[in-house]
Amino acid sequence: MKPPVGSYVVDVASGRVGKVLGHEGAYVQLVPIGGGRAWECAPGALRRATAGERIRAANSRVNARSRGEVL
Repeated sequence: MKPPVGSYVVDVASGRVGKVLGHEGAYVQLVPIGGGRAWECAPGALRRATAGERIRAANSRVNARSRGEVL
């Protein structure tokens, strides 16, 4: 699966939800919802994120910020 730029996916190896920034060689570049450190993942290790997964990821990020955690 080579997801389109701007789509939301789940890295099945880590369970992290990310937004697709682009494609570099054989990898997909992802960034966490709400910002943070980008990471790369093989396209075969991705699946499309559900609406619920997107909401949970965004909510977790907001809650961490409110506790003063740096992500």
